[in-house]
Amino acid sequence: MSCLTGVRSNSVRGREKESDALRALVDRARAGAGGCLLLLGGPGAGKTALLDLAAAHAATGAPGEPGFLVLRTQGVAGETHLPYAGLHALLGPIADRLDTSAADTRVLAEALRTGADAGGLALPAALLRLLRATGRPVLVCADDIQRLDAPSREAICFVARRVGTIPVAVLLACAEPGTAPDGLPPLPLAPLDERASRQVLDDLVPDGLPGDLRTALVRAARGNPLALAELAGALTDEHREGTAPPPQTPPRGGRLWRAYADRLRGLPADTADLVTLIAADPGIDAVTLTRAAEARSGLAALEAAEAAGVVVELPDGGFDFADPLLRHVAYAEASLARRRAAHRLLAGLLGDVSGDVSGDVSGEGAGEGAGEGAADASGDDSGGERRRLRRAWHRAAALDGPAGELAEDLVRALAEMPKATTAAFPEPFRVLERAAELTGHGETKAARLAAAAQHAWRAGQPQRARSLLARIDTLAAGAEVRGRAELLRGSLELRAGKTDSACDTLLAAAERLLRTDREQAVRALVRAGEASYLAGDNRRFLTIARRAETLRRPDDAHLTRMALEYLGGMAATFRGRHREATASLRRVATGVMAPSSAGSPSALVWGGVANLLLGNGAAALTLTSRAVEVARAHGAVASMPQMLEILIQAQQWMGRYDAVAANAMDGLRLAQETGRAVSGAQHLAWLAFTAAVEGDEETCALRAARAVELAAAHGVSVAEALGTLALAHLDVAANRHADAVNRLRVVARTGDPLVVRVMATPLLVESTVRTGEVAQARDALVVLERWADSTRDPDRLALAARCHALLASPDEAGERFAQALELHRQGSCAFETARTRLLYGGMLRRSRRPGAAREHLHGALETFERYGARLWSAHARAELRAAGESVRPSGSRSEAGRLLTAQQFMIATLVAEGATNREVAARLFISPRTVEHHLRNIFARLGVRSRVELARLLP
Repeated sequence: MSCLTGVRSNSVRGREKESDALRALVDRARAGAGGCLLLLGGPGAGKTALLDLAAAHAATGAPGEPGFLVLRTQGVAGETHLPYAGLHALLGPIADRLDTSAADTRVLAEALRTGADAGGLALPAALLRLLRATGRPVLVCADDIQRLDAPSREAICFVARRVGTIPVAVLLACAEPGTAPDGLPPLPLAPLDERASRQVLDDLVPDGLPGDLRTALVRAARGNPLALAELAGALTDEHREGTAPPPQTPPRGGRLWRAYADRLRGLPADTADLVTLIAADPGIDAVTLTRAAEARSGLAALEAAEAAGVVVELPDGGFDFADPLLRHVAYAEASLARRRAAHRLLAGLLGDVSGDVSGDVSGEGAGEGAGEGAADASGDDSGGERRRLRRAWHRAAALDGPAGELAEDLVRALAEMPKATTAAFPEPFRVLERAAELTGHGETKAARLAAAAQHAWRAGQPQRARSLLARIDTLAAGAEVRGRAELLRGSLELRAGKTDSACDTLLAAAERLLRTDREQAVRALVRAGEASYLAGDNRRFLTIARRAETLRRPDDAHLTRMALEYLGGMAATFRGRHREATASLRRVATGVMAPSSAGSPSALVWGGVANLLLGNGAAALTLTSRAVEVARAHGAVASMPQMLEILIQAQQWMGRYDAVAANAMDGLRLAQETGRAVSGAQHLAWLAFTAAVEGDEETCALRAARAVELAAAHGVSVAEALGTLALAHLDVAANRHADAVNRLRVVARTGDPLVVRVMATPLLVESTVRTGEVAQARDALVVLERWADSTRDPDRLALAARCHALLASPDEAGERFAQALELHRQGSCAFETARTRLLYGGMLRRSRRPGAAREHLHGALETFERYGARLWSAHARAELRAAGESVRPSGSRSEAGRLLTAQQFMIATLVAEGATNREVAARLFISPRTVEHHLRNIFARLGVRSRVELARLLP
């Protein structure tokens, strides 16, 4: 497992806290105070890697210090019956010290020579004396102690309990909790978290993996480092290209599989039957399992599986596997007859509540399931529909009837499920995939595969969706199925950042679907328009909008009308025809409130965008929040990152930067999990923007660079513009106005979408006024003012008035600033109000009106401090000092919060909660070096010297 070692030579990915504990144990032994730790974790959890780390740390000491004697042994199944085999391996390096003539070591030497069990205390005590007498610190490492022979294990544990006052450290590792020795301090190894798992994969595959494949492997490994290694090693070209579904389990015959199979192999037959039932139905409840167990020896049969660490009892009386990976191995290791019998029995239990359970899971004489059931007696939260779907699933798995009938039963049962159901088993895409496998007819088979792919994509599994679509290519399918498949394929390309090819694919899908499904054809055009917008190709967007305009019909369904109005309103906006756009956008904004739209996340997003372009941030926030809620309720994970983008825009326009940062973090995580590079780039750009507001230059630069890099790689000009805009905001805050102007010129060349232009123009005007290049600023202001006038949004009108104030003569500027502030008071963005007050206060000071200036500057400073905007606060303080006032720190935040920037306060809070620098960096998407830099400043500002003092200081 050395391949899992992290960047630092003395750490293991995702095991920083455990690594620290092992190093501390070794260091204490070096100082003369020994100790013991018992590592507890299943196969592949990283126990051996941690023992290797401890041994390496023991080998590094200061010059002149006595080096450690490292003694290691490992339990081997083939030697479990050989007394003292473990000690024989452990003491090999010092076998020459076992003098049979010396009283202290005679009993130990004899036991190792003959294998005769000495019994009593004599041998363990002799081992302890031997280790004490080495004259140097000792590290004892015993791996897989559950497989050590009993005498060796007892002797080593005896020593482990008695080394507190001698320079001996004992590290034991156990893979089966039921066999762990008592009285030793445990150090359990939890599954790796998602970020650590991704880092492990990056170490294993330096060339990188497609984002969605990487996410699929992380899910499949369930935090097991060895599973990650074996899954990565099993990848084929088809997996990488997306034409084969990602592997769901470690390879059969690998180390992990063999370890779990060995654990299962010794179970009694009745126990194995019940374990197979649990493996066959992850959603099995306590009632159903109890009824199944009544036909054999009852649930008592599961005691053997509990003792072997195979299953654990749940609070509701049910059972689940101790390790999720065990489920796959248990199911696959069962014979085909046993699996079919288990499914048949489960189908019978789910279809009959009479209590007559006659099935035999062993596969010998398995009885037929009972007839259609009545009420739901399983305790399943989703009621009868979920019960019927599970029954159909088990009948199909058991091939309990004609294939065509089983396929129809699956499709019918899935159609009856409530749309908002998000239960995990059986997943809709698996249901439809199984139905397709049981379907012989090419057109119907292709349609079911296309539907399965759609469900897989909505569930955030794009790799699986692509592999399902690839299977359609070999089937005879009509224009409608082909069109739906192309629509999904184009959507997958779009979310993966292939904007040009996505647009082509989506336009082709629209033409196919026009003859059979106009609603889906229009949706394909909307997504093609989105692809051209993200690529900054407004000309192509207008072409798509003109094509959509020719499709209008009086009898269009409500959602189709909304989609066409949306495209028309967006096109008019891009042409600068804002009054024309207003009519279409208002129809969208009101139309999505109709009951027929309320359950459509896409329609709610259209309404959110329309309200943004109409300048109604509050309504946009309401609709996009609702869209997120609906998508979450429907399990539409794949749609969440995009919806969060629109939600963030609404929050940004209203100055809610804390919410922007939180949602961008969430959106970035979801984008990474679902392989959505486009959304990932935009969320990184928004995170860069919030860092710019806070004045955190290093974090802003890091995030913006990554956003621009991702955007450039995928042709996503909007994200590139947002990332560059964040850097320009930072430049303005830092008085680097020439740099800001240069960046804003780059923004204009990247496509300059309206949302970016509205954000960029006030910065451009402010910077060009300072550099004397106001011609470009005046042109940009014309565009902003025309749009702001069409919306009558007070916040945007206030920004336009502020720009006019900056460009006005000294006599006119005051009136313009006063007008801007009056509009701000009618709006909702406190941060931009503070920016206007800062500029106005500076103008008043320069006009020798310090008293009037101080009023606005105090208001600006208070707002900036509330936002944690360090650079803007410094501006306000400098202006106040120039206006003749001694500036005192604001008391609006806690003492620590007052002294720290928002970013520093967040880092300090995470560190106080026990997070390592690397964990903080991963949480906040910054570098560990940045965390270290911030921590030094945090310690200095708060007057603390350690993390412990920091934890005591923060509430």
